[in-house]
Formats: sequence, C-alpha cells, structure tokens
Amino acid sequence: MTAAAKQHLIDPEICIRCHTCEMTCPVGAIEHDDNNVVVRAEDCDFCMACIPVCPTGSIDNWRVVVEPYTLEEQYSWSELPEQADLGSGGAETAIEALDETVAALLAEAHAGAGGKAKAPASAAKPTVNMYPVSKPAKARVQGNYPLTKDPDHDVRHIILDLGSQPFPVLEGQSVGIIAPGTDANGRPHLPRLYSISSPRDGERPNFNNLSLTVKREKEGVCSNYVCDLKAGDEVAITGPFGSTFLMPDDGEARLLLICTGTGSAPMRAFTMRRQRTVYGKSGNDRPDSGRPGGMTMFFGARTPDSLPYFGPLKKVPADLLDQHLVYSRLEGGKKEYVQDRLMAEQDKVAGLIGDRRTHVYICGLRGMEEGVERAFANIAESTGRSWAEIRDIMREEGRYHVETY
Repeated sequence: MTAAAKQHLIDPEICIRCHTCEMTCPVGAIEHDDNNVVVRAEDCDFCMACIPVCPTGSIDNWRVVVEPYTLEEQYSWSELPEQADLGSGGAETAIEALDETVAALLAEAHAGAGGKAKAPASAAKPTVNMYPVSKPAKARVQGNYPLTKDPDHDVRHIILDLGSQPFPVLEGQSVGIIAPGTDANGRPHLPRLYSISSPRDGERPNFNNLSLTVKREKEGVCSNYVCDLKAGDEVAITGPFGSTFLMPDDGEARLLLICTGTGSAPMRAFTMRRQRTVYGKSGNDRPDSGRPGGMTMFFGARTPDSLPYFGPLKKVPADLLDQHLVYSRLEGGKKEYVQDRLMAEQDKVAGLIGDRRTHVYICGLRGMEEGVERAFANIAESTGRSWAEIRDIMREEGRYHVETY
C-alpha cells in the first residue's frame, strides 16, 4: 500500500502576507515569493508554533497526500486544492485501503479545511498584493498624531499620501510597512502588517491617502520606526492585503464590532464609510436602501487615556454607532472586559446574532477571542440555540469575521 502523509499548507485566499508565521517557524520551513507564503514539506516537523500567531487562520490547513505538493505548485495557487480522494481506485498512486491511521489523518485534514472565512456577499471585490515585497509602493507621511495619553500605550495615527500611485483599498484590508535596515541575520526586514483605519476614499475624501493605527512596542523594530516617522518621510509599503474581513455594501446590514486596542483600526474605517454613505447627506455613493441597519461596538481598553480615538468617538452620533467603551484598569472602577459587557447587554446581543442581517467583526489581541466566544455561547444558550450552529451559518454566509494577533 502506498503510504500517505499529512501536509501543512497555507490558504492563499485568506493569507494576508503578514509573514508572522515565517518569522515564528523555529525550523525555517516557511518561505515566500511575491505571490504566496508556502511551507516546505520536507522541513516542517508539525511543531505548531505558527498556528497561534496567525491572525486569520490561513496557516491552519492540512491535506493528506501520497506525494507532497511542491513549492512550485504552492507558489502558483490562488486557492487551496480540495482534499484528493485517497480511496481505492485504478490510479497507481491510490491507497488501496484506508486504514484507521489514514482515516484519522483525513478527518483531521478536513477539520483543518473547515470553517473557512468568507467575505460578505455584497462586499466590493478587493485588490490584493498589488505591491509585493520586491516592488513596494512609496508613500509620504502627511501626519503623525498621538491618539493616547498613556505613556505605556503610545498609539499613533499615521496618514500616508500615495501621490499618483494607484493603491485601491477597502475597509478591513491591511498594508505592510517595510522598516529600513536588516535583521540579526543581515537580511532585509520583512513587512509588518497594519490595518487600514480610513475608508476606501481616503482619510480625506477623494485624495489618494490612507491612515494607520500603530502602537509602539518596546522591542518592535517596525512599530518604533513607524511611530517616529515625521511629515515628509518616505515609507515603503506593500499590499493591500485581505479578502474576507470586509464590510458589506448594504446599508441595511447590521454591524456588531468587537475590538481592543489597535483592533479599532478597521472599525474606524467601517464607521467612517457608513458615515459618508448610508448616513451621509450627499454623495453619489450613498445606497438607496431605506433605513440603515446600524452599528454596535464593544471597545475594550485599560483606561480612557489608553483607548485610541477616545475623543473622536465621543463625537460620533448615537444613531450611527451604539458605543460600549469598556475599561479593565479604571481607577476606582470595576475591572471589566468586552466579554463582560456583552453578557451585561445580552438581550441586545441576542437580538443581533439572531438577525440574518447582522455581520460580526472581532479584532484585537488574541486573548479576547476565547472570552468573546464564551459570551456568545452563553447568550445563544439563553435563547435555546447553539452558538456553534449560529456561528457556522454566519461564517458560511460571510457574516462572521475574526482577526486577532
């Protein structure tokens, strides 16, 4: 019987080319070209170090194969191949009988390929990887503004001018910033990914610019570089990236936004898009779709001083955005996290997740994801429904989106 093996693969449709897996892999089994990030089958030892650091889940894909897919094949993909039928058959390489070990491998492979993220059906088609690492776009810094008053949480709003270069983006996409210099091994720094915090028509409408929300990390080469940029500085950027964490182009869709820290970047873009279109008073882009669906946001931070966009958020009309600002280190206050507020507002949340117009977006530190999932499970159970079933339906319909890091 021909032997079967499990092969670790990366989904090119979902991968946002942040290269975190490549930088994390302890055996150097992950590499990239200008098209895809791939895994060398002969080097991968299934240590799983890359799984928890991937913000999109694109790294958590597996196929059972007789002959491993080559690097050339992986580099050519625009989507993952389906799991091949390895049952008995006439092909010389077919497995004559599926023993228990192979059956278990196949079950695991199919589980890894399940729950695939999808873009909303009404979302605009995104442009992806227009500017790869080898040919980055050049942008000029228009402004660098502090967003927080907490010295331990220095978060910046960076506005980049693309000049005459075409750089089409959608809300929910990201760009890569390439820090100058080389790493400890003398190689050029890989791009670090940052979510775009402005809508598709720019920080300033109809100007070819975009904004980023960047937190300074103590040992972060790229974050310190970006946070120290000055007006007029030139920056090399790659992208745009992301084809699923997109907002629906449907004014009646309801958006449930859950974020912490710089995970607020795409939520700001969503809010500004809605404000300029569905809620705007002018513009040809406004949908003719009756009553807007509305947006509800649960935004977690340590304190108001460490919450990005705290001041601007206070100016957003309540009929545009139902805000729940949650603080875990408020002096003299009760420690609260976003999952706690979700439970406190469970009737409202139950109504949202039970509505087929609702799209859920979760973005921020990975530690929040488990608590949010647990809150959703409890809320769904209180209505006599299974959260796993609701979530699977939402994901299949392109209404459930998670990017955590």
